[in-house]
Amino acid sequence: MTAVVKPEIVDRIGSTPVVELESFSTNDVKFYAKLEWFNPFGSVKDRAAYWMIKDAEKKGILKKGRSIIIEPTSGNTGIAIAGIASALGYRVEIVVPEKISDETKNILRNLGATLHETSDDLCPRVGAGTDQSIALAKAISKPRPDIYYMPNQYENDANFLAHYESTGPEIWKQTEGRITHFFTGCGTGGTITGTGTFLKEMNKSIKVIAIQAQRNHMLQGLRNFEESSMPELFSRRMGVVDSWMTATNGDSFSAVRLLAKKENLLVGPSSGSVMASMIETAKGIDRGVMVGIFADDGRKFRSLYVKENIFSENEYDAVLDNARHLPKLAYAL
Repeated sequence: MTAVVKPEIVDRIGSTPVVELESFSTNDVKFYAKLEWFNPFGSVKDRAAYWMIKDAEKKGILKKGRSIIIEPTSGNTGIAIAGIASALGYRVEIVVPEKISDETKNILRNLGATLHETSDDLCPRVGAGTDQSIALAKAISKPRPDIYYMPNQYENDANFLAHYESTGPEIWKQTEGRITHFFTGCGTGGTITGTGTFLKEMNKSIKVIAIQAQRNHMLQGLRNFEESSMPELFSRRMGVVDSWMTATNGDSFSAVRLLAKKENLLVGPSSGSVMASMIETAKGIDRGVMVGIFADDGRKFRSLYVKENIFSENEYDAVLDNARHLPKLAYAL
């Protein structure tokens, strides 16, 4: 059954909480997580999706009853676009790598999206994973510009502006300007460049730390920029980044377990990557206020976590039952 999404749901995008990770904080080094899964469609990508769709409406590109929104994604942007488009009355087609979680695929279908899956051998010259999806989405949309609109989160400045105008100001206000280190995983680059640019305008000494995934990774939403090309949106403003860290599958999944054990938080893999990077950075600083973007929670990764022995089925169910800070979502899992 397709979910019914009411138009007013978009009013809930943004204003997500920042919570202290008290079991990790010390008197001198504070750990904070910005819980982006409080957005109605469950991730940080709600912001970019909404900004891109509203920008296209303002420019007269989208026409209700005629336009089809098509977007390549590793999951969260697709969910956000499908949900927001449903609320606003547009049809959606989403192009995804076949290796994303089954839960993510089911959510996209539940929100009314038509799904196209790509395999890594579809277009070997353009690289693996999301790059395949970009190639297919462009191939579908380019011949029919009168019908198809591809927001293209990888190039669209509205993605950057979503975070420059909302995420950055929220973090600055929520930390009362005390933030010293900002961490986020990197895919399109919209979150780190938008948020980082704003924060550095407030205080140029704030350190912006970019987290990429290891090669051949299982960290949905992140990229490795050796095996996958850097999006144009990111390359235009990559100077905002002070340092890079590479998240491994092992360290990221260990952090997922650690957050469940110590904080009763059920987080997605990329949030584990951010947490692992924050823990490593804390070893080398005497004082600081670290804020990490926790892009999504772990409710759509049950099959992945069980398959990779992160949790047994019983462990996962126990973590879910005891988890804090899990709001009701705008779709069924």
